[in-house]
Amino acid sequence: MARYLLLTVFCLAPLVHAAPPTSSGAAHDLAYSLGASLGERLREEVPDLELKALIEGLRSAYQGKALALSDERIEQVLAEHQAQIDAATAQPQSELALSAERDFLTREKQKPQVRELADGIILTELTPGSGVKPDAQGWVKVNYVGRLPDGTVFDQSTQAQWFRLDSVIAGWRSALVQMPVGAKWRLAIPSDQAYGADGAGDLIAPYTPLVFEIELLDTKK
Repeated sequence: MARYLLLTVFCLAPLVHAAPPTSSGAAHDLAYSLGASLGERLREEVPDLELKALIEGLRSAYQGKALALSDERIEQVLAEHQAQIDAATAQPQSELALSAERDFLTREKQKPQVRELADGIILTELTPGSGVKPDAQGWVKVNYVGRLPDGTVFDQSTQAQWFRLDSVIAGWRSALVQMPVGAKWRLAIPSDQAYGADGAGDLIAPYTPLVFEIELLDTKK
Protein backbone atom coordinates (compact mmCIF):
# COMPACT_ATOMS: atom_id res chain seq x y z
CA MET A 1 0.00 0.00 0.00
CA ALA A 2 2.87 2.33 0.77
CA ARG A 3 3.83 2.89 -2.85
CA TYR A 4 0.59 4.79 -3.53
CA LEU A 5 1.22 7.16 -0.65
CA LEU A 6 4.79 8.19 -1.39
CA LEU A 7 3.86 11.56 -2.84
CA THR A 8 1.81 12.39 0.24
CA VAL A 9 4.63 11.29 2.53
CA PHE A 10 7.11 13.43 0.59
CA CYS A 11 5.04 16.53 1.07
CA LEU A 12 5.06 15.90 4.83
CA ALA A 13 8.72 14.96 5.15
CA PRO A 14 10.11 18.46 5.81
CA LEU A 15 7.78 18.78 8.78
CA VAL A 16 8.46 15.30 10.12
CA HIS A 17 12.19 16.05 10.28
CA ALA A 18 11.70 19.38 12.02
CA ALA A 19 13.01 19.90 15.55
CA PRO A 20 11.05 17.84 18.14
CA PRO A 21 8.36 19.78 20.04
CA THR A 22 9.32 21.14 23.43
CA SER A 23 5.83 21.91 24.69
CA SER A 24 2.24 20.84 24.27
CA GLY A 25 1.68 23.92 22.12
CA ALA A 26 4.52 22.89 19.79
CA ALA A 27 3.13 19.34 19.62
CA HIS A 28 -0.25 20.73 18.65
CA ASP A 29 1.30 22.96 16.01
CA LEU A 30 3.28 20.06 14.52
CA ALA A 31 0.19 17.85 14.31
CA TYR A 32 -1.88 20.68 12.83
CA SER A 33 0.84 21.52 10.30
CA LEU A 34 1.08 17.89 9.20
CA GLY A 35 -2.69 17.77 8.81
CA ALA A 36 -2.77 21.04 6.88
CA SER A 37 -0.01 19.92 4.53
CA LEU A 38 -1.71 16.59 3.94
CA GLY A 39 -5.07 18.33 3.45
CA GLU A 40 -3.70 20.67 0.80
CA ARG A 41 -2.23 17.79 -1.15
CA LEU A 42 -5.38 15.68 -0.93
CA ARG A 43 -7.54 18.64 -1.97
CA GLU A 44 -5.53 18.81 -5.19
CA GLU A 45 -5.51 15.07 -5.86
CA VAL A 46 -8.99 14.09 -4.61
CA PRO A 47 -11.20 17.19 -4.36
CA ASP A 48 -14.35 15.21 -3.46
CA LEU A 49 -12.77 13.12 -0.72
CA GLU A 50 -15.02 12.08 2.18
CA LEU A 51 -13.28 13.71 5.15
CA LYS A 52 -15.08 11.63 7.77
CA ALA A 53 -13.81 8.40 6.24
CA LEU A 54 -10.34 9.92 5.78
CA ILE A 55 -10.11 10.85 9.46
CA GLU A 56 -11.48 7.46 10.51
CA GLY A 57 -8.87 5.62 8.47
CA LEU A 58 -6.08 7.93 9.61
CA ARG A 59 -7.02 7.52 13.28
CA SER A 60 -7.33 3.74 13.09
CA ALA A 61 -4.02 3.28 11.25
CA TYR A 62 -2.15 5.73 13.50
CA GLN A 63 -3.45 4.14 16.68
CA GLY A 64 -2.81 0.62 15.43
CA LYS A 65 -6.47 -0.37 15.58
CA ALA A 66 -8.22 -2.85 13.31
CA LEU A 67 -9.07 -1.31 9.94
CA ALA A 68 -12.59 -1.32 8.53
CA LEU A 69 -11.30 -2.56 5.15
CA SER A 70 -9.09 -5.56 4.41
CA ASP A 71 -5.55 -5.04 3.15
CA GLU A 72 -6.62 -6.51 -0.20
CA ARG A 73 -9.47 -4.02 -0.56
CA ILE A 74 -7.22 -1.11 0.37
CA GLU A 75 -4.65 -2.21 -2.21
CA GLN A 76 -7.38 -2.52 -4.84
CA VAL A 77 -8.87 0.92 -4.15
CA LEU A 78 -5.49 2.65 -4.10
CA ALA A 79 -4.41 0.90 -7.30
CA GLU A 80 -7.61 2.00 -9.07
CA HIS A 81 -7.09 5.57 -7.84
CA GLN A 82 -3.49 5.57 -9.09
CA ALA A 83 -4.63 4.22 -12.46
CA GLN A 84 -7.08 7.10 -12.78
CA ILE A 85 -4.31 9.59 -12.01
CA ASP A 86 -2.00 7.94 -14.55
CA ALA A 87 -4.72 7.99 -17.23
CA ALA A 88 -5.46 11.67 -16.61
CA THR A 89 -1.74 12.46 -16.87
CA ALA A 90 -1.27 10.45 -20.04
CA GLN A 91 -4.26 11.94 -21.87
CA PRO A 92 -2.63 15.28 -22.76
CA GLN A 93 0.41 13.38 -24.09
CA SER A 94 -1.76 11.30 -26.40
CA GLU A 95 -3.54 14.42 -27.61
CA LEU A 96 -0.20 16.06 -28.39
CA ALA A 97 0.95 12.95 -30.25
CA LEU A 98 -2.24 12.79 -32.30
CA SER A 99 -1.98 16.48 -33.13
CA ALA A 100 1.64 16.01 -34.26
CA GLU A 101 0.56 13.06 -36.40
CA ARG A 102 -2.19 15.08 -38.09
CA ASP A 103 0.26 17.86 -38.87
CA PHE A 104 2.78 15.40 -40.31
CA LEU A 105 0.23 13.67 -42.54
CA THR A 106 -1.12 17.02 -43.74
CA ARG A 107 2.38 18.03 -44.84
CA GLU A 108 2.85 14.68 -46.56
CA LYS A 109 -0.36 15.14 -48.54
CA GLN A 110 0.90 18.50 -49.81
CA LYS A 111 4.03 17.00 -51.39
CA PRO A 112 4.08 16.71 -55.20
CA GLN A 113 3.11 13.52 -57.02
CA VAL A 114 1.51 11.78 -54.06
CA ARG A 115 -1.75 9.90 -53.86
CA GLU A 116 -3.70 8.76 -50.85
CA LEU A 117 -4.92 5.19 -50.50
CA ALA A 118 -8.33 4.42 -49.02
CA ASP A 119 -6.91 3.72 -45.54
CA GLY A 120 -5.04 7.03 -45.30
CA ILE A 121 -1.64 5.80 -46.48
CA ILE A 122 0.15 8.43 -48.57
CA LEU A 123 1.96 6.92 -51.53
CA THR A 124 4.79 8.29 -53.65
CA GLU A 125 5.88 6.12 -56.58
CA LEU A 126 9.67 6.22 -56.80
CA THR A 127 10.05 3.50 -59.44
CA PRO A 128 7.20 1.98 -61.47
CA GLY A 129 6.72 -1.77 -61.62
CA SER A 130 5.14 -4.04 -64.21
CA GLY A 131 5.08 -7.43 -62.49
CA VAL A 132 2.32 -9.29 -60.68
CA LYS A 133 0.81 -7.99 -57.45
CA PRO A 134 1.03 -9.99 -54.22
CA ASP A 135 -1.80 -12.08 -52.85
CA ALA A 136 -3.15 -10.97 -49.44
CA GLN A 137 -2.13 -14.34 -47.95
CA GLY A 138 1.09 -14.60 -49.96
CA TRP A 139 4.75 -13.79 -49.45
CA VAL A 140 6.74 -10.77 -50.57
CA LYS A 141 10.47 -10.30 -51.10
CA VAL A 142 11.48 -6.74 -50.37
CA ASN A 143 14.21 -4.27 -49.61
CA TYR A 144 13.04 -1.57 -47.22
CA VAL A 145 13.97 1.33 -44.96
CA GLY A 146 11.69 2.45 -42.10
CA ARG A 147 11.88 5.97 -40.69
CA LEU A 148 10.20 7.98 -37.95
CA PRO A 149 8.59 11.32 -38.89
CA ASP A 150 11.83 13.17 -38.04
CA GLY A 151 13.77 11.02 -40.51
CA THR A 152 15.40 8.72 -37.94
CA VAL A 153 15.92 5.22 -39.35
CA PHE A 154 14.45 2.67 -36.93
CA ASP A 155 14.63 -0.40 -39.18
CA GLN A 156 16.05 -1.43 -42.54
CA SER A 157 16.98 -4.52 -44.48
CA THR A 158 20.63 -5.30 -45.08
CA GLN A 159 19.63 -7.81 -47.75
CA ALA A 160 16.40 -8.78 -49.45
CA GLN A 161 13.85 -10.20 -46.97
CA TRP A 162 10.86 -12.49 -47.39
CA PHE A 163 7.74 -11.67 -45.36
CA ARG A 164 4.31 -13.27 -45.20
CA LEU A 165 1.84 -10.44 -45.75
CA ASP A 166 -0.48 -11.49 -42.95
CA SER A 167 2.40 -11.13 -40.46
CA VAL A 168 3.28 -7.46 -41.12
CA ILE A 169 1.65 -4.19 -40.04
CA ALA A 170 -1.69 -3.26 -41.58
CA GLY A 171 -0.15 -0.45 -43.65
CA TRP A 172 2.12 -2.87 -45.42
CA ARG A 173 -0.68 -5.35 -46.01
CA SER A 174 -3.02 -2.83 -47.59
CA ALA A 175 -0.36 -1.14 -49.73
CA LEU A 176 1.63 -4.10 -50.99
CA VAL A 177 -1.34 -5.95 -52.47
CA GLN A 178 -1.64 -2.93 -54.80
CA MET A 179 2.08 -2.86 -55.65
CA PRO A 180 3.46 -4.61 -58.75
CA VAL A 181 6.75 -6.47 -58.60
CA GLY A 182 9.59 -4.19 -59.65
CA ALA A 183 8.07 -1.08 -58.07
CA LYS A 184 9.64 1.04 -55.36
CA TRP A 185 7.26 3.12 -53.24
CA ARG A 186 7.52 5.58 -50.41
CA LEU A 187 4.68 5.11 -47.92
CA ALA A 188 3.67 7.50 -45.13
CA ILE A 189 1.62 5.22 -42.89
CA PRO A 190 -0.78 6.58 -40.20
CA SER A 191 -0.29 5.19 -36.71
CA ASP A 192 -3.61 3.32 -36.82
CA GLN A 193 -2.15 1.31 -39.71
CA ALA A 194 1.10 0.74 -37.80
CA TYR A 195 1.53 0.33 -34.02
CA GLY A 196 -1.31 2.61 -32.88
CA ALA A 197 -1.80 3.59 -29.25
CA ASP A 198 0.59 0.91 -27.97
CA GLY A 199 3.67 1.84 -29.95
CA ALA A 200 6.54 -0.63 -30.15
CA GLY A 201 8.62 -0.58 -26.97
CA ASP A 202 11.16 2.20 -26.70
CA LEU A 203 11.61 2.27 -30.46
CA ILE A 204 8.27 3.65 -31.64
CA ALA A 205 6.15 5.88 -29.41
CA PRO A 206 2.35 5.60 -29.32
CA TYR A 207 0.51 7.34 -32.18
CA THR A 208 3.61 7.57 -34.36
CA PRO A 209 3.15 7.58 -38.15
CA LEU A 210 5.88 5.74 -40.04
CA VAL A 211 7.59 6.26 -43.38
CA PHE A 212 8.82 3.31 -45.43
CA GLU A 213 10.65 3.07 -48.71
CA ILE A 214 9.84 -0.39 -50.05
CA GLU A 215 11.15 -2.11 -53.16
CA LEU A 216 9.10 -5.15 -54.15
CA LEU A 217 11.45 -7.71 -55.71
CA ASP A 218 9.29 -10.83 -55.89
CA THR A 219 6.11 -12.46 -54.59
CA LYS A 220 4.78 -15.96 -54.16
CA LYS A 221 1.74 -17.69 -52.69
